[in-house]
Parts: sequence; structure tokens; C-alpha cells
Amino acid sequence: MATLGDTLFLVATFVVLLILVGHFAWKPVTKIMTERQTKVDGDLDYAENARNEAQTLQAKREAELKNSRADAVKIVNTAKENGEKQRQQMLDTTTQEVATLKQNASADIAQERQDALASAKDDVAELSVAIATKIIGKELNAADQQALIDDYIKGLGDANGVD
Repeated sequence: MATLGDTLFLVATFVVLLILVGHFAWKPVTKIMTERQTKVDGDLDYAENARNEAQTLQAKREAELKNSRADAVKIVNTAKENGEKQRQQMLDTTTQEVATLKQNASADIAQERQDALASAKDDVAELSVAIATKIIGKELNAADQQALIDDYIKGLGDANGVD
């Protein structure tokens, strides 16, 4: 077994080793561990801040996307409304132009009819006078001529269904 001197030497050597290990190894290791803990805490804080910022940006982008969709729907609806207004305006304008053309055509037709009837009256009157002159052999006076023309035209109008 070991003697008292050996035991004291071992105890003294153990204490010296503890002091040396504490001074040269323990303090640097605890300092490194503290620095590492500080770095890990800083990284966690940075990661938390980055995550919060990312969530904020995501919420902002989603809100902007929602607004963009709403704006797009609004633009499409406005374009549809404007297109419908233009279509209706063009339809109204075209309808007005067609009505005006019909009215003008009716007026032209009525005028042409009146001109044709007047021309026919004149032709009939001249022919009637010429026929009457040849048949009767004399000139008719103005009143007789007018009565003859009116009777003849009335007969033509009845035959054509015109009053």
C-alpha cells in the first residue's frame, strides 16, 4: 500500500493539476462555451426577426395580390360597361340613320309619285284635248277641258285604286 508521503504527494499533485486545469483549460472552455451560447442566441434572434419579416412581407404581398385582383376585376367590368355603352350608342345612331333614310326615301317616293301623277295629268290632258279636238272637230273651252280632264283622271284613279 501507499505510504502517507505518497498519498500527500498524490493529493498535492492532484490539487496542482486542478489549479492548472482550472486556469489553463476550464476558463478558456467556459469562455468558448459562453461565446458559443451568445452566438447561438444571436442567430436565433436573427432567425426570429427574419421569420417575422418574411411573414410581414408575405402578408403584404397577399394583400397587394388581392388588391391587384380586385383592380383587374374592376378594369374588366369598366371595359365591359364602356363596350356596352358604345354598342348601344352605335345601335341608336344606326337606328336613327335608318329611320332618317326611310323617311327621306318615303318623301322621295311620295314626291316622285306626285311628279309622275302631275306628268300623267298633263299628258292625259294633252291627249284628251287632242282626241276631243279630233273627235269634236273644234276647240274646247277651258272649263269644258278641265271637267273632261277631271273625269278622265277620276276614271284612271278608280281603275288604279287611288282616290
